[in-house]
Amino acid sequence: MSEAVDPSDELAEQVSRTTGLSPEDARRVVADVLAYFTETTEEYVRRRHRELQTYGARNDEIFERLGAELRHWPVRSPELSARQLRRIVYG
Repeated sequence: MSEAVDPSDELAEQVSRTTGLSPEDARRVVADVLAYFTETTEEYVRRRHRELQTYGARNDEIFERLGAELRHWPVRSPELSARQLRRIVYG
């Protein structure tokens, strides 16, 4: 019986080989990227809302921007209206 190979281990090896990063650094990079792309739509909306508010953006601008960002997010999200985005942020 063969041992199962974790795809992230294979990816870390590839990143290490092609970038010159140490295997440990490559594993950290892969873990960071995977964590970034496993964020749910709701987590993303809440995080980005907080970030954009920090820089003084108003809610109307924020929700418009979030809608545009989600259309280009690598992990497909459903099309959300400004009202749905507000509901995610404020409940």
